[in-house]
Amino acid sequence: MVLAAGLGTRMRPLTDHKPKALVEVAGKTLIDHVLDRLRDAGVQRAVVNVHHYAEQMEAHLARRRDLEVRISDERERLLDSGGGIQHARPLLGEAPIWVANIDSLWLEGATPALESVKRAWTPEVMDLLLMVVRRGHGIGFEGPQGFFMDEAGRLTHSTSPDVVTPFANVGVGILKPEVLDSEPRRGPFPIQPVWRRLQDEGRLHGAAMEAFWMHVGDPAARDAAEARLKELT
Repeated sequence: MVLAAGLGTRMRPLTDHKPKALVEVAGKTLIDHVLDRLRDAGVQRAVVNVHHYAEQMEAHLARRRDLEVRISDERERLLDSGGGIQHARPLLGEAPIWVANIDSLWLEGATPALESVKRAWTPEVMDLLLMVVRRGHGIGFEGPQGFFMDEAGRLTHSTSPDVVTPFANVGVGILKPEVLDSEPRRGPFPIQPVWRRLQDEGRLHGAAMEAFWMHVGDPAARDAAEARLKELT
């Protein structure tokens, strides 16, 4: 599940005439950066939700031939992160799924980041496994909010402005869709309350990436990520 339906307001003016997912970084759109990573991790089918300039997204995604792309249509209204996944469940099925935002890029470490998450996934003890990054291992990790992680990999989410957390959410993870069964069947809702419930149940875990993370949230962050990628070419 690739969450790509947002309005991209922080990315303006780059999103005045296109969706955020089609903003380019180092000659490649954000959506293609994400889909390429998922494909390399073995994904064969991706569901992408669309809303802002949905027709542009559909036309762009129709050109992919290396994996099957299905569209979850949110033209009528935005459904937020949790609602977007819930709306797409008929396309996703009930087996564990990757969930990915489109605003995270990374430079791989010794082990590909998604391979590290796959190896850490233990469905007997976890319902959601988030890929996280250590503070200082990326750009775009602003503010103290984020996660603490214990020796067993269990996460605790903190939004306190007074406590600096060691980990940030990269925006990629593995989720059991069934954890949404207790949430609204339709309509918008965020995923963060689900985090908190799973945290209380000890079912929210993290896998720390070795990669260098780049959060692409606004034009300045886009430029910084592009500069970092071009250094390697």
